[in-house]
Amino acid sequence: MCFSPEASFAGGIIISAIGVATVRKVHNPSQIVFASIPLFFGIQQIAEGFVWITLPGSDYIDLQKVSTYLFLIMAQVIWPLMIPVSIMLMEVNINKKRVLRILSVIGLSLSIYYSYCLLTYIVIPEISGHHILYKNGFPHSLSNPAFAFYLIATITPLFISGIKRTWLLGILMTLSCLITAIFFRQYLTSVWCFFAALISGVIFWILSDSHKNFTLHRIKLLKPENLKT
Repeated sequence: MCFSPEASFAGGIIISAIGVATVRKVHNPSQIVFASIPLFFGIQQIAEGFVWITLPGSDYIDLQKVSTYLFLIMAQVIWPLMIPVSIMLMEVNINKKRVLRILSVIGLSLSIYYSYCLLTYIVIPEISGHHILYKNGFPHSLSNPAFAFYLIATITPLFISGIKRTWLLGILMTLSCLITAIFFRQYLTSVWCFFAALISGVIFWILSDSHKNFTLHRIKLLKPENLKT
């Protein structure tokens, strides 16, 4: 959704609709954070759409700044914490839950680090090669370690989780990130979010299947032969 303003807005609206549908599949409070990820992506892409339309000129510089920082806060501050926490909340295995707590701490540390960077250094978006490049003065020596921990916090939980089919989500995220890092490394923040938006459909599928199984289980329990007299 980062290749043009039209793509960002259209994608944002479609993904937001998927997000609303996904939230409606929630049947357990522990699923709320996980279910809200597609909606999160939809809002994020709409924010970048506003970055696109305000970049050619300086007449809307305030809107450009708000949209830029909203996008980056969601990508760099919320996302690395949202994934491990959402999986941890749904996990029932005690040992796996402990590992997910550690990954959540890593995610929290990254959120704090990127919050500091966004508050301390100026970020300037610019259109470059049909993508948006977010130029910043973040500490160069910490960029690679921060990126490595970012991947650990956002991808590892999906392979650790015992929740059905989250490993498929992990594979999709890994492939998406690898493709982005190899071919679009300079525009990583923007382009990876385009690929990550595809994950919304998988999340809907996971929760839809979970909701279906939950409904079937309730129907089974409500059968006369299973009811206590």
